[in-house]
Amino acid sequence: MCRNITPLRGLAPPATTEEVEAAALQYVRKVGSLASVSEANRAAVERAVARISEATLELLEALPERRVPPKVDPPLRRIAARAAT
Repeated sequence: MCRNITPLRGLAPPATTEEVEAAALQYVRKVGSLASVSEANRAAVERAVARISEATLELLEALPERRVPPKVDPPLRRIAARAAT
């Protein structure tokens, strides 16, 4: 279902809070069938993103290190890399 959410486990350096929140927002938008976040649903989306981000950070801390890093960098890192060139 959420095949487009970028893997965060095993990144070097580790995933930032901003990257975790971006992935959580992707998940919430996918599950909620939301093309965008409107004022009508903003509060519910923000609450869900906060809770999912917290759970994601806990999960990433609890899992053992990956032997092989993810094949794809998170979108925020790809944007930053393009801007740096």
